Amino acid sequence: MTVNPHAPTPDLIDRFTRWGRPGTPVSLSGPAQQFLAAKVGVAISTSGAPVAPISVPPSRLPKPALDALSAAVGVPQVLLDPMARFMHSRGMSYIDMLERRAADLTSVPDAVVQPANHDEVLAVLQVCSKYRICVVPYGGGTSVVGGVTRPADVMGIVISLDRLGDLIALDEVSGLVRVQPGITGPVLERLLGERGFTLGHLPQSWERATIGGYAATRSAGQASSGYGRIDEMIESVTLATPIGTWSAGRVPASAAGPNLLQLALGSEGAFGVITEITLRVRHTPKACRYEGAMAPSFAAGIAACRELAQLGLTGAVLRLSDEAETTATLAMSGPTGLKRKLFDRYLSFRQVGEGALLILGWEEQSAVLLDARRDAAWAVLKKFGVVSVGKGVGAAWKHSRYLGPYLRDTLLDGGYLVETFETATSWNALPNLYEVARAAAHRVLASDGHAPYVMAHISHVYETGASIYFTVIDRGGPEAVARWRAAKKSISGALQPAGGTITHHHGIGRDHQPWLLAEIGSIGTELLRAVKAELDPAQIMNPGVLLRDADS
Repeated sequence: MTVNPHAPTPDLIDRFTRWGRPGTPVSLSGPAQQFLAAKVGVAISTSGAPVAPISVPPSRLPKPALDALSAAVGVPQVLLDPMARFMHSRGMSYIDMLERRAADLTSVPDAVVQPANHDEVLAVLQVCSKYRICVVPYGGGTSVVGGVTRPADVMGIVISLDRLGDLIALDEVSGLVRVQPGITGPVLERLLGERGFTLGHLPQSWERATIGGYAATRSAGQASSGYGRIDEMIESVTLATPIGTWSAGRVPASAAGPNLLQLALGSEGAFGVITEITLRVRHTPKACRYEGAMAPSFAAGIAACRELAQLGLTGAVLRLSDEAETTATLAMSGPTGLKRKLFDRYLSFRQVGEGALLILGWEEQSAVLLDARRDAAWAVLKKFGVVSVGKGVGAAWKHSRYLGPYLRDTLLDGGYLVETFETATSWNALPNLYEVARAAAHRVLASDGHAPYVMAHISHVYETGASIYFTVIDRGGPEAVARWRAAKKSISGALQPAGGTITHHHGIGRDHQPWLLAEIGSIGTELLRAVKAELDPAQIMNPGVLLRDADS
């Protein structure tokens, strides 16, 4: 098969090279531009360079395999179209986005296959096992750790979950919903909302990510302090594996041996394809309140968050920015002019200055319960010098909670390096881990009197510890990819010795795989290898994820 050079249409360019939908950009205000110039420097704009015309190489699938795949799902559902293959070739990390814009073809699959049900997925996996075709499950494609990037120079397909996106059943008595993996957060919330329920799982990737992706990566949402992580919400899953159907989980709790459900969650397509998920849902809250607060310092805010978590008073959302992120937030999206002067005067009067910004959110079934929980939380916060900055700040955060990726589009257009990393540890180890991670980023990216802007926030809290999420902004340029790869290696190598996990909610993918051994040990690695060998004897499932190719 010969494929002619293909020029993508503008809507496909937007869909593939940007997070945001066409027509929904986030612009940089004058103060934001001044802040970036002062803290990071003036970058060289690349503003929206379109994807170059691409020449996708021919599919390498042998005709017998192509015929068998077509028989499994139907001829129209085996896509060889260049743009379809190109658009399913990678995730959405900073490097992914640059490579998307540069029309990088190294990970383009040989076909995109779109099964419509569990049996069709099983049939596809059987074909791929027979012909040694590697398989990458692909939902929203939002991975930022290489979880959906197909290995180069290996014949393989993507299994798209687009046709597996239904809500199967809602058990209103038990509070359980059964769904297919390709349903997205917005669609599921809309369908649940029509019946008076919510999942309450709202990661920043919510607009594009799928429920199957949440399960496969052990996702945590912005309201996980109140609703729980996705692995706490899931009651059962069904996977199609190369050797057959694997179902895990049945009831709310069981003592019937080790919990195999938790082995399926976080498996990132290395063992099989999740085809059905049953999740706990809750009644839609009847009373909600979001507000902002300011702690005198990040350290004081950490102490306040720890006590709230250990007393069970965290509400739905509890988010604490460090001083650097607080400064950036106020400079780039805070009040301006006279309002900013009055705001600064108020903070000075309350003796917190530009300390550490807190976002507090409560979602309850009654206003009475909300007020009681909020009053109890504020009794704790005041002990640590935290002061309120009003409902307006909380409402603004809630309104803009999904705009981070849109802002990254704009910053990438402006020529900036923008990337994140996250970890978690105990409360006791958190202050040191915070300093170690920041130092690891600066050690590589700072040069010639220049330093990146590194900021962080506590995004999820637990009784015994918390996660911390870092954002790095630096000047881009021709060496940006190599510099970030070096910085990521430095950061990742520093986390485990300082007591942190390699990832709290982004998953392992290919990017974090080199550091998994240090976290789970050689016996843990052998256990994963044994499970994969049993479920995937031909070693076709998402090779390089969780286990090195040689270990798989």
